[in-house]
Order: sequence, then structure tokens, then C-alpha cells
Amino acid sequence: MNWRLGPILLMGSTTSLRSRIYDYLVENGRTYHAFNSGKYMLPNDTREQDRLDLQHHSFKIMLDGKLNLAPISKPQRVLDLATGTGIWAIEFAQEHPETAVLGTDLSPIQPDFVPANCQFEISDAEDDWGFNKHFDYIHARAIVTCFKNNRSIVQKIFENLAPGGYFELQDPTFPMKCDDGTLDGTPLNEWGERMIESMARIGRNLTDGQNWGQYMRETGFEDVTEHRIYVPVNPWALGKKNKLLGAISQQNLLEGVESMSTAAFTRILGWTPEKLHELLEGVRANLQDKGVHAYGVVYFAHGRKPGKAVE
Repeated sequence: MNWRLGPILLMGSTTSLRSRIYDYLVENGRTYHAFNSGKYMLPNDTREQDRLDLQHHSFKIMLDGKLNLAPISKPQRVLDLATGTGIWAIEFAQEHPETAVLGTDLSPIQPDFVPANCQFEISDAEDDWGFNKHFDYIHARAIVTCFKNNRSIVQKIFENLAPGGYFELQDPTFPMKCDDGTLDGTPLNEWGERMIESMARIGRNLTDGQNWGQYMRETGFEDVTEHRIYVPVNPWALGKKNKLLGAISQQNLLEGVESMSTAAFTRILGWTPEKLHELLEGVRANLQDKGVHAYGVVYFAHGRKPGKAVE
């Protein structure tokens, strides 16, 4: 495997645009993306990057070490939508040295030293897509807070896949679940409800996460397969794998509840940082309480565009 220093590309690149994407917004002690500023509510600083990489390992544990579930075979071109730190794209490129892998995101937080067959581009998936070639596989993960219209994103994905190409989604969903009432009335439950409310105010429906398979079928995808994995918020559940996933989920959420809600609650709901801090203290206490039997539903869907793949 050859590695190289890979510049981050910009769609519609200009000198002024290039300098502007690194001029991050600083708010409540966190930094946020500058390109199309304000569209994505989570920060992009080192704390958040570390959390995203931890989340990547959680997904791999869910999939028993695999990066994907779609039955792909020697794809020539792969797109990783909303790539974040680029860790999935880099590992996929390492596993498939014959494949050209492109990761796109609003934030230029990907590493400079990458496999020779991997590159990154700053772009907004809600804008028009300007790719000059179709992809054989498009992957998206942890995009629950990203888009106003998931159906329109499915349409763009379908249009940019080659015949026989696959799309795969891997996504946590809202709201959290609990089967015994121990989540009721807790700060953790309030936090989830306020997250849904805040995103709804800017046109993002967090409860739409398990409808991607339906949208895929309606758009024309074939062989659509859906799969759900239930992940405890801490190691309360029985079983070695559940406890491992719960421990990682707990660490992810102890950091992530602040990442997910700081901009959303202060910008959109009008909360003061002090009010949010008070809620998050209770949320973190719930996350460390094995008596709160909450879990998240992680949703997987993949499907194939009709036609025969080119060998």
C-alpha cells in the first residue's frame, strides 16, 4: 500500500474560498465548519474528531470488524458521503487498493497523509453534485443530523451511481428507546426530546432515520435490505458484545451530548450555556447509571441501482 500527502480539494475552488474554509466559527469554546457555515450543528475541533474516530470503532464492532454490509465486489470508484475525519474512507482504501475512494465533507479535518488511492473534497451534499463519473458504491454513516430532505439525498445518490452500483447507510436514530420505563422523566430523555425539537425548527427531522429504505425503494433501488442493531447507552445489558458496545456508547455520549446540543440548544432554542450545562450534568449522570436501561437503534440499509455492473 502506497501512501502520499494528499491535498484536500474544493468544489469550485478559488483562493478566497480556500482561505475561508479554514476560518472556523468559534462559539462557546468549540469550533465549527466555515464552508456553508451554520448548516451542520456539531463542532469540528480535536475533541469532536476523537469522538468520531471512537464512533468508527463502535460501528466496526457492530459489524464484526467489517466496514460495510452491502455485497460489493471490486468497486472501481467509491464515495464516502459526510466523511468526517476520513477514517472510514482511509481504511476502505487500504482494504481495496484497486479502488479510487473519495470522501466529502463540509470540514477540512481529514489527515494529509493518506493512501494513494484516497482523496478528500470539501463540498455540501445538499448542493448540486458535480461529479464527472458515476460511483460503484456510495457509503454514508452517522448523518442523522445532516439533511433537511433525506428523500432528495437518496435521489442524488441514485443518479450518481453506476448501473449495478450500491448505496449503503449506517446511522444512529432518534429517539432513544427503553422498554421498562427507567428512561422516563430523566434528563437524558429530556435531552433527546429537545434535540428532536431543535432540529425540527431548522427543517431536520431526526425521527426520519428509519425511512431511508422506503425512500430507496421509491427511488428505484432494488434488493433493498434493512437491518437494526440495538446499542445500550452504557454497559447495563447482558452479553459480552452488548457490554463492549455499551461501554463505547457511554464514552461516545459522555462527550457527544455536548457536541450534539451546544449549537442546537443555544442557537436554535435560545438556551443559555448555563442552562445547557445544568441539563448535561443530569444527562451524564444518567449515562453512568446502569439502572437507566436506555438504548439506541442503529439503522442499516443498502440497495442496488438496477442494471449490470461493468466488470
